[in-house]
Amino acid sequence: MRIFDPHIHMSSRTTDDYERMAAAGVRALVEPAFWLGQPRTSVGSYTDYFDSLVGWEPFRASQFGIRHHCAIALNPKEANDPRCREVLPVLPRYLAKDGVVAVGEVGYDSMTPEEDEVFAAQLALAVGYDLPALVHTPHRDKRRGTERTLDVVKESGIEPGRVVVDHLNEVTIGLVAGTGCWAGFSIYPDTKMSPPRMVAILREYGLDRMLVNSAADWGRSDPLLTLRTGQAMLAAGFTEDDVDKVLWRNPVEFYGQSGKLDLSTVDSVEPTFEGNSILRGGG
Repeated sequence: MRIFDPHIHMSSRTTDDYERMAAAGVRALVEPAFWLGQPRTSVGSYTDYFDSLVGWEPFRASQFGIRHHCAIALNPKEANDPRCREVLPVLPRYLAKDGVVAVGEVGYDSMTPEEDEVFAAQLALAVGYDLPALVHTPHRDKRRGTERTLDVVKESGIEPGRVVVDHLNEVTIGLVAGTGCWAGFSIYPDTKMSPPRMVAILREYGLDRMLVNSAADWGRSDPLLTLRTGQAMLAAGFTEDDVDKVLWRNPVEFYGQSGKLDLSTVDSVEPTFEGNSILRGGG
């Protein structure tokens, strides 16, 4: 089983996670920009973080035969902080870089006027830089947040097929289905979605324009839940080709729209699980 995790925050994960993911069949991923875990206080905090997304993390992933790409944006959780919004003029510098395959995460956290403004501005950047957009739907009041998300996407003029509306569930998938947007689902141990629930949604809505991710981050999460979802699909009667479509071909199709997706080394590089002094903390 080959797996492309279209949304995972590896900056918050250990190198052991990369090793486990490689052994589970993960061969590529996209890491969207997100919050630090505590408030950022300057633009410099962002530039250091963005530099790691386009430099250090791709190197760290490559040691295990995993191709790392990223999405760059001001996360909606930080869109309400004036200190964070100063990063908006810096974003174009990074959106032009190799390996940056989307604008994201953008969208809503608390659905404030400030978030409206930042969301619209970053969708405009996605249009201007001809990149897909990864959209975060809020954890609270998800139905209203998803409705507003779709309104802003429509107002922006971005092609719906270049947008994935993420963190969906049984309440919100019906809003996105039929809009032309891609539907994203985050599989978590306790919250968001589970493998059995995901299988039920795939049975009802089909496999087209469906993205399944682990969204693993600082909190309780599991970077192997993409694998568990694939296994649950097989146990439920889906074919190996169905699993390959959802866990590999769909994310390749979506992020391939950037023109910057590079999977050339995925099948040619053997994972290196030991013997690297940098990964062991050596000089």
